Amino acid sequence: MAMMTPQDIQIRVHSRRGSNMIHPVSLESPQAQPAATPNPNVVIFREVKHFKKWFPWLIPSFVIANTVMFVITMYVNNCPKNSISCAARFLGRFSFQPFSENPLLGPSSSALEKMGALDVGKVVHKHEGWRLMTCIWLHGGIFHLLANMLGLLVIGVGLEQEFGFVRIGLIYLISGVGGSLLSALFIQTNISVGASGALFGLLGGMLSELITNWSIYVNKVAAFLTLVLIIAINLAVGILPHVDNFAHIGGFLSGFLLGFVFLIRPQFGWVTQRYASPGYSSTPSSRKFKAYQCILWLVSLILLIFGITVGMVTLLRGVNLNDRCSWCHYLSCVPTSRWSCNTQPVSCQAEQTGSRYTLTCSNSSKSRTYSLLNPTATQIQGLCAQLCR
Repeated sequence: MAMMTPQDIQIRVHSRRGSNMIHPVSLESPQAQPAATPNPNVVIFREVKHFKKWFPWLIPSFVIANTVMFVITMYVNNCPKNSISCAARFLGRFSFQPFSENPLLGPSSSALEKMGALDVGKVVHKHEGWRLMTCIWLHGGIFHLLANMLGLLVIGVGLEQEFGFVRIGLIYLISGVGGSLLSALFIQTNISVGASGALFGLLGGMLSELITNWSIYVNKVAAFLTLVLIIAINLAVGILPHVDNFAHIGGFLSGFLLGFVFLIRPQFGWVTQRYASPGYSSTPSSRKFKAYQCILWLVSLILLIFGITVGMVTLLRGVNLNDRCSWCHYLSCVPTSRWSCNTQPVSCQAEQTGSRYTLTCSNSSKSRTYSLLNPTATQIQGLCAQLCR
């Protein structure tokens, strides 16, 4: 009879259904089983702590929090009171801004600004740095919210099951701030909202996790190419107008570096030694992490701290990176014959004659006359936004 090695007896590996990753499990010896066990040859596998499956609760909580914030924003928006016309007016206070003003079916830009949207002027001149974080919990409309939350559930739940809520939560939040930071350095004329930067951070973390834990994956090349294709397609969508691709890029780069720091896995040889039962000869000493994993960990941590620190200092000094990079704006929008990439904030010249107001868009010179009775500044601003689109 062939003799089994201690490594064969103590550790087995299996691939979870629907997962491309191999997970080690420890094997309890037959002597450790209760006396009631009918077959003494039965062995029981138990999950190794370093590869345990977590219950995902944080990502669903983030989805709920984003949804609640959208409802609160719509309550603050109060379209019937602050706008001349509304979409879905039967919703009362929760009705949407006119489709011509906000095609995403959501609130006005002034309501988003009140709730904490990223406004570079207020971050730099009024020291409201908290907007770098609060903006990732706000969304421009129903379509914007649904797209981000669906992506968050698809990507985030699986990651939280594999790595737990602490590491995935940190990647989500830090990537969101990283995305906001890069967006603020390049897009300084409009407000920005959305969880896209944090979502792209999770995608970046998935890619770096695959690279640093390369040896524990099956079909690794196919998984790598598929993930790269998904990331490339999502970044390519960002060149459309009114999409903040700088937030996507900043979030992705932050998450990519964070993945090397937080999502590193120990090697199977070390796990075998860690869970080996007494009485078996130990295998040759195995290090917990390979040399390339440690190098990637250190380099990524240094780059992340350096990047965020330099980015914050640059932002607070009021620097516009478009002045230093003449072509970088193409990363967020590529102009074509079908659309323009003009990101200048809308403004209008208003002339009043009795109850008639003539608004002229400063960007396009379009004008229109409205019959209004004591309109508020917010209502005029909404009409201006509709006229200039």
